[in-house]
Amino acid sequence: MNLDPALRGFFAGSVTLGFLIAVVFFLKFWRRTRDPLFLTFAAAFGLLAVNQAAPLVFDIPREDQAPVYLLRLAAFGLIIWAILRKNLSRS
Repeated sequence: MNLDPALRGFFAGSVTLGFLIAVVFFLKFWRRTRDPLFLTFAAAFGLLAVNQAAPLVFDIPREDQAPVYLLRLAAFGLIIWAILRKNLSRS
């Protein structure tokens, strides 16, 4: 489906803003608790925000064929690593 470039920009900006709001919330929780899980989640959502904005900024037509996709992989890897670290440190 081909969307109007202005509409693509609007949607990409909206999703990017959502990710950045999540970053702010996780930084707030980290500041309150000093739990590294929240800091790692903030970093992961920051990577997701960059991943969402980069195809539009650099005019990449298909993100699944671009190296920018690796940012998403790194973000999910960070999330998995943070959860494993949190759960394994308890035992």
